[in-house]
Amino acid sequence: MERVAHFEKVSTDRFINDFTDTFPKVSAEEAKKIYDKIKLPRRATSGSAGYDFFMPLQVTLSPGETAKIPTGIRAKMREDYVLMIYPRSGLGFKYRLQLNNTVGIIDSDYYGSDNEGHIFIKVTNDTNENRTLVMEEATGFAQGIFMQFGITEDDECTDVRNGGFGSTTGK
Repeated sequence: MERVAHFEKVSTDRFINDFTDTFPKVSAEEAKKIYDKIKLPRRATSGSAGYDFFMPLQVTLSPGETAKIPTGIRAKMREDYVLMIYPRSGLGFKYRLQLNNTVGIIDSDYYGSDNEGHIFIKVTNDTNENRTLVMEEATGFAQGIFMQFGITEDDECTDVRNGGFGSTTGK
C-alpha cells in the first residue's frame, strides 16, 4: 500500500472555539477535556479501506434528528488525493445514519485553510423504524477513504482555498 496522508489534531484553541460554537452549553474547560481524549482516525483491520472517525462525546439522535460533529481532526494528504467521508456501514444499515451532504469531500488544500482544515461531520438519524441512535464517546461513527483523482488535460486552475464549506464556489 502506498502511504499518501496522515491525520493530526487541530490546535487546542481551534477545537475549543469550534466545539463551543457547535455545542454552546459546553464550557471551554469541558471542551479542552474532550479535546485531550480525541482519538486519531484508524483502520480496524489491515484489510480495511476506511479510517474510522470517533465520537468526541456521546450524542443521542432521535428519528429525524441531526448533529454536527466537530471531530478535532484534520488530514494532510498528497495533492492528487481526496478524503471521502461516509457513515460507518453498520450505523447506516441499522439506523439509516446518513451524512447530510451524502459524501463528505475533504480536498487536499483544506488542510491549509484558515480553520486549520478542521473536519466536521454532520449526520442524521433517518430511520424508518422509529429507532433512537446513541453514539457513545470514542466509538466510530464515520469512515474516511483516501482516493486518488485526476484532472483534465486543459485544466488551468490556480485559485487558492481559504475557508471551509462553500468557499470554492461562485467564481
